[in-house]
Amino acid sequence: MQTVNQTATKVLAEVVTDMPHKRVGILGGTFNPPHLGHLIMAEQVGDQLGLDEVRFMPDAQPPHVDEKKTIAAIDREHMVERAIADNPRFKLETTELKRGGKSYTYDTMKALKAQHPEIQYYFIIGGDMVDYLHTWYRIDDLVKLVTFVGIKRTKYPTTSKYPVIWVDAPVVDISSTQIRQKISHGHSVRYLVPDAVADYIKEHHLYEQSH
Repeated sequence: MQTVNQTATKVLAEVVTDMPHKRVGILGGTFNPPHLGHLIMAEQVGDQLGLDEVRFMPDAQPPHVDEKKTIAAIDREHMVERAIADNPRFKLETTELKRGGKSYTYDTMKALKAQHPEIQYYFIIGGDMVDYLHTWYRIDDLVKLVTFVGIKRTKYPTTSKYPVIWVDAPVVDISSTQIRQKISHGHSVRYLVPDAVADYIKEHHLYEQSH
């Protein structure tokens, strides 16, 4: 005969199993600085896939980027906060910033899934990056933790040996490198970054010399 506690535990397990999974997109990057291309990509994926949230996840120290060219994490965090403030679907994910060190996607997603097994994660990448998935750290394990979402890009195939959901989004040829260069030469970045981000860059004198 089952005890009351055993019965309650069984019922709770059934309820949790039957609960709809929360659907969350993850857009990782250095965001040095965040720009309108990031926002357009996140909005299109969130809308077309019907995601509950799209989280912007700044790297602490990207494994493939020269750390000397990346400004302080706190500044990148604050710029992302400003960039996404007016969109209720957008959130800031600080897991990698809090952990510090080099940011490997597998380690991050393993930790997030352990903390929130009820969430179904969608990891957003540009179509040009899909061809490089085979080089990602523990990619065969990572695809068990997330569903990859590729943004279609002209001249790049929409095929992969890994499962990828493809999404159409306007191709906006803006890069953080380009923005940093413009600022370092005293040129305008209006309409390339949100006004709130431009204001933060100006207030804190970021990128005024080449980074």
